[in-house]
This record gives sequence, structure tokens and C-alpha cells, in this order.
Amino acid sequence: MRKVAIYGKGGIGKSTTTQNTVAGLAQMGKKVMVVGCDPKADSTRLLLGGLAQKSVLDTLREEGEDVELENIRKKGYGNTWCVESGGPEPGVGCAGRGIITSINMLESLGAYEESEGLDYAFYDVLGDVVCGGFAMPIRDGKAEEIYIVCSGEMMAMYAANNICKGIMKFAQSGAVRLGGLICNSRAVDNEKEMIENLAAMLGTKMIYFVPRDNDVQRAEINRKTVIEWNPEVPQADHYRNLAKAIDENTNFVIPKPLDIEELEKLLMDYGLMN
Repeated sequence: MRKVAIYGKGGIGKSTTTQNTVAGLAQMGKKVMVVGCDPKADSTRLLLGGLAQKSVLDTLREEGEDVELENIRKKGYGNTWCVESGGPEPGVGCAGRGIITSINMLESLGAYEESEGLDYAFYDVLGDVVCGGFAMPIRDGKAEEIYIVCSGEMMAMYAANNICKGIMKFAQSGAVRLGGLICNSRAVDNEKEMIENLAAMLGTKMIYFVPRDNDVQRAEINRKTVIEWNPEVPQADHYRNLAKAIDENTNFVIPKPLDIEELEKLLMDYGLMN
């Protein structure tokens, strides 16, 4: 089973990218479990047709420790398994603990066992590597392949570089590696070339460039991934190609994060800081 985590700046489109990629993998016949690691619990709704499933933490709060696997896991598009970690009550506790609790419970209930026949476990992780809870998938070896969703926007590139610092730290003592950058386009000038350049400087590659397209929003309004909503549109092919690129990827590296001066020079070279 391949253990994949998707990181990136908040609002960059991680959940949309993850769910559409998983739909592509499911269409390839892969068996996938998605674990949403965002307190908003919105990492699986497109796979579930808009259904807001109860999170692991909400289930524990309402039902106590006596929880069965079917209480926290639902079948989604293409027979994917969908789990939402959830978060604490507003203003109370650390949101990262939801990830820790959720993954530990899934392990104890046997969700990762070989009998499940999983090809992939995907973790859709909130924002940057900002605390121990959100770093858990890479810190504790729950995820071994990391893909960073970014764009040609300045703060998205800053976040990607910061995430690489976290990967580099945890790679020294574990199997976690960077699989590449996914550019979720914001239609910035020279965006593809810029992200390819950033990837090369980090020691990795841009694994795919996902163009900006309103069909993504149209599919979301219909509470579906693009592939399920209209498999014939060009954007559906892009997500299939992204899924194929991840499935065939064998280039996993310990990244080389940039100094702030290097990153700012790159941004200046492309006119983002003029």
C-alpha cells in the first residue's frame, strides 16, 4: 500500500486536487482510502456526492470509545473509502490532535490491514506544517510520499518551500520523501516555467500542471468530482493524467529547501516582487 499525503498552502485547492486525483485512481481500478485531516471535514464531500459524513472526533464525542469501523468510514465514488478526522470544539484543544486520534483509531480497527486490499491511503492535510499534529503523517511514517500543491503565487511558493523544510527534517530518520510539486494553476504569468524552475531548485520535479478551468467549480456545485460529473470534459483528462503520473512516479527525494534569498531571487526573476 502506498501512503500519500497532500500538503500545501491553505486555500490552494488541496482537497479539490486530492478528491479529483483519487477519482482518477479509482477509475484506473485502484482501491483508495482518503483520510481528511482538516477540522472543516470537507476532504471527502465530492467523493460522497456532497454528503457531510460524521467525523472521527464527533463520533467519539457522541458515542464514546466503543466505535466500529463502519461508524467512521463511508464508501464513496469508485468504491473509495472516506474518513474525516474532524477537529475539537471551537476554541478548545489542538486541531492537530484530530489527525493523531483518527489515524490511531483507523489502525486499531484494522482499516489498513492487507485484507482490505488497499492500493493507496491518501491524507489531505490542512495548510502548512504548522504543528506536531499536522506534521504527524510525515513525522510518524503514516505517509511516505508527499506531494505539494502550489501555484505561481508568491505565498504558495513560500509555503511549498517551508513544507520541504519539514520533509527534510523528518526524512533524516524515516522513509518520508517528496514525490513532486502539483501546480494548481492560478493563471499567473509564466506559471508553468516558474514552478518547473522551483521544483528543480528543490531537487524534485513538477509532476503535473493542472490548468485553471471553470468546470472544476461546475462539478463542485453539483457535489461531484469532475470525472464523475462529466468524464468527457478536458479537465477530467487532466485529473486522470495527474492520477497516472502519481501512480507511475518512482522519483522520490529528500528536498533541498531554498534560503529565503534564493526564493526571493526566483520570485524577482519572474517579476513577482517588482
